[in-house]
Amino acid sequence: MSEFAPILIYLVISLLVSLILLGLPFLFSSNSSTYPEKLSAYECGFDPSGDARSRFDIRFYLVSILFIILDLEVTFFFPWALSLNKIDLFGFWSMMAFLLILTIGFLYEWKRGALDWE
Repeated sequence: MSEFAPILIYLVISLLVSLILLGLPFLFSSNSSTYPEKLSAYECGFDPSGDARSRFDIRFYLVSILFIILDLEVTFFFPWALSLNKIDLFGFWSMMAFLLILTIGFLYEWKRGALDWE
């Protein structure tokens, strides 16, 4: 159990810090300066145009999924770069195979027109 003590301490401290940071604005805020215009949904003075729940084009979701894939690829680079001197050529060629697979997938998406906006 003693080997888990630092993790428990970390969790307790992070919980306390997050609760303190969530509670501080309530201590320093005042409700005396609120008025109906301030609490309205649109402060800019313009009337809303259209429905807030409008449909988005599917391309936005596709771009976000592609960004997540790219982001995950970058997260694999960091530990690979740190341990490259220990994993030698096997680790290097494993990452090259990983990059090759991702590049083939990217080229496939590009050829199919998934990245075109028109």
